[in-house]
Amino acid sequence: MSKPQGNNKRQKPRKEKPEFDQAIVDLARVTRVTKGGKRMSFRALVVIGDRKGKVGYGVEKGPDVQIAVDKAVRQAQKNMIFVPFDKKTIPHRVEAKFKAGKVMIKPAPQGSGIIAGSSIRVVLELAGVPNASAKMLGKSNNKISNVKVTFVALSSFKHEAIEKCRKSRERIEKNKVQKIEVKSAQGGSALLGTPGAVDGKESASAKVSVDKKKVVEKTEAPVKKVIKKESTSVQTSADKE
Repeated sequence: MSKPQGNNKRQKPRKEKPEFDQAIVDLARVTRVTKGGKRMSFRALVVIGDRKGKVGYGVEKGPDVQIAVDKAVRQAQKNMIFVPFDKKTIPHRVEAKFKAGKVMIKPAPQGSGIIAGSSIRVVLELAGVPNASAKMLGKSNNKISNVKVTFVALSSFKHEAIEKCRKSRERIEKNKVQKIEVKSAQGGSALLGTPGAVDGKESASAKVSVDKKKVVEKTEAPVKKVIKKESTSVQTSADKE
């Protein structure tokens, strides 16, 4: 019997790219003492963001690491905030305090990147801030409080600065769309206008014909000038006679 043609391997479905990037900032094993004994569980601190201004965090517990992380991600999606920034950096300097944590975040010049510690750096990177400088002013090393105070600082920008950054980003997106439309229109006109064009570029024969015309025009120009000079000289000599 002949084997059936074609590939019998099962094609795996393509995984869609997630809407938000995520990072596990802290993962700890905790216990809960009850009357029946100790109950072990895992606590996960997860930060998510789209690197375009939206960022959120979540802290949840679960009997397994994966369950705790999934619950923290779902909680982070409910605690999203918008961080205003333009191409360069954040609008202005901010300071905030939460329990024992205290943080200062200020703008930085273009090209400096994010100058900050571990937990603050993760939040700023997932928010998409290109350049910023941050420092922990408190003495707390608790990652949960440090992340929370960072979110308090990022949500304390002035309303005027937020509106200004939104307008500038909308303007940038409109300019990108206009450039794409202009390029597509130019490509279509090139295909319709030039008979020997392929994919918006002229063929070699069309270019050669254009070059020949230019050479002929250049050689004919001085010849015409010489003929004009000779004719004028003949006329002047005839007038003298």
